[in-house]
Amino acid sequence: MAQFMDVHHGMQGITAEQLNEAHKADLAIEKDEGVHSERAWADPESGIVYCLSEAPSAEAVQRVHERAGHKADEIHAVPLSI
Repeated sequence: MAQFMDVHHGMQGITAEQLNEAHKADLAIEKDEGVHSERAWADPESGIVYCLSEAPSAEAVQRVHERAGHKADEIHAVPLSI
């Protein structure tokens, strides 16, 4: 399966608890789309959140995020990693 990094903007002030709750929301429905949300990072000051997922497509990642209530602003394929 391919990896994708998605980016969410406008989340200034996000707390660790809120990030964890958003990640849990993704985990609760990800199997419906064949997605596995691996990890999330956030910068509360800039309001940017990054999520790394394995998925069949960027569209599947977006569907999970939309259903969980936090649509991604950008989704990038990650064809190489070490």
